[in-house]
Amino acid sequence: MNIEAALKEAMATEGAIGAALVDYESGMSLGSIGGGHEFDLEIASAGNTEVIRAKVRTLEALRIKDSIEDILITLDNQYHLIRVLERGGSRLFLYLALDRSRANLALARHNLRSIDHSLSL
Repeated sequence: MNIEAALKEAMATEGAIGAALVDYESGMSLGSIGGGHEFDLEIASAGNTEVIRAKVRTLEALRIKDSIEDILITLDNQYHLIRVLERGGSRLFLYLALDRSRANLALARHNLRSIDHSLSL
């Protein structure tokens, strides 16, 4: 599955607002879909890059030799899922924003895991 297909698959998740594939070393988005004037995916991607970097630094400071699978940020009306992808030294994450009233969180996490395993870069 390529990036465009992966993002379309993520947006097929019930309640999806927007999705992006982001390089968290540079903070640059490799692709995005959805969002709009009410939800700026570029700003969200950049902000979530800082979330990933902070967690990686914390794990290093604690000398925890484990990797991040995903991060969930729960808002009053939204879920923000960040799935960290490790691909041959590339540091990427798949980001999915969901409308909390319409989303099934377990199914969304399952879908991102499936996309992760099918994505080829």
